[in-house]
Amino acid sequence: MLRRAWGFLLPTLAGQEYDSDRHFDELFRKLNRHGRGMVDIKELQKGLESMGIPLGQDKVIEQPVTNGKRKLLTLGTFIQYLRDNEKTMKMTFKSLDKNNDGVIDASEIIYAFKLIGINIPKKEADKILASMDIDGSMTVDWTEWRKYFLLEPVKTVEEVLHYWNRFTAHSLDTKNMNIISRLIEMVKEGGIISLWRGNGATVLKIAPETAVKVWSYEQYKKLLTEEGQKIGTFERFISGSMAGATAQTFIYPMEVVKTRLAVGKTGQYSGIYDCAKKILKYEGFGAFYKGYVPNLLGIIPYAGIDLAVYELLKSYWLDNFAKDSVNPGVTVLLGCGALSSTCGQLASYPLALVRTRMQAQAMVEGSPQLNMVGLFQRIISKEGIPGLYRGITPNFMKVLPAVGISYVVYENMKQTLGVNQK
Repeated sequence: MLRRAWGFLLPTLAGQEYDSDRHFDELFRKLNRHGRGMVDIKELQKGLESMGIPLGQDKVIEQPVTNGKRKLLTLGTFIQYLRDNEKTMKMTFKSLDKNNDGVIDASEIIYAFKLIGINIPKKEADKILASMDIDGSMTVDWTEWRKYFLLEPVKTVEEVLHYWNRFTAHSLDTKNMNIISRLIEMVKEGGIISLWRGNGATVLKIAPETAVKVWSYEQYKKLLTEEGQKIGTFERFISGSMAGATAQTFIYPMEVVKTRLAVGKTGQYSGIYDCAKKILKYEGFGAFYKGYVPNLLGIIPYAGIDLAVYELLKSYWLDNFAKDSVNPGVTVLLGCGALSSTCGQLASYPLALVRTRMQAQAMVEGSPQLNMVGLFQRIISKEGIPGLYRGITPNFMKVLPAVGISYVVYENMKQTLGVNQK
């Protein structure tokens, strides 16, 4: 029975037999000590490991049959695992085979790593190829790929790259990822204009977002204080948090479009409308609110801290250093805005990172669509706690001057319009 089932499976998977067909068949028959076509999972793992093929129990065994203290695996379960894996492996192989010539070469491995910000030399790419290459061609075709990754607990493009990264960890250090090298790669991939990819959507969203935030901030402050009462720090924080949540809810679909345009390849979208149309067509309306929950959880402390700290700093300067003017001046306002934004960013950046990854993950072919908790777990398991703050340096470089300028304009417009501050 085992031989017939196994013989049926392999041509279905590959269109031809694996070199190790006989070894797998013999292993199953040898370990089938409990009858009814079942093998002990731990014994199966040891047997496969002796053949140089690690078997990830958590990936294969979803519903094992329990017999006392033993966990048994049916041949049918293992067959279904192989069938499901081949579909994912095929998608991953095609994603890496950029020129569609049916093989993966060193240049395509180098390019894949560059997309995640890691630069590797050709000799390291050759080492990776050599670990999979069977015929000595220094390329990997589909048969070699399938044979190598059939029972590995890595399937998606991202998982494969992390697997290779560990495989040559001494040279593929993520410290190679830096702002300058990433800027250079962006220019090579799409020219100077690629540095402003998604900026149109940012400009379109920032006007209503800022207007709603500052208007609702003033309204919430009025709601939380009595007439003539001086507003306290707690009321400022709550008002800022509610204002940030209100503004983000209002403009969030544009946030998703902005992210997709920014991380997309050159020519993937012709513009804002084309991007929104494709998201709606292929992913549905719900895609416009992917990452909304972590975004909301992040914007509440960020907006609350940002607005509250800004007004506290400005009030402190006016109380202690101002002479005859109630206008602190551009320099002071820029400093207050930059410092308040820094405090808000440090408190909320991990949630902002998860939000951005949730918005962008649908663009990676073969990548699992993880929720907020799943993404947090994956980042921490693969990169540790520092991984939650990856990219915060360029974010500071972008946000600090932008927020500072926004507050300068905000204060000047308040004076021009005659808006009184509590």
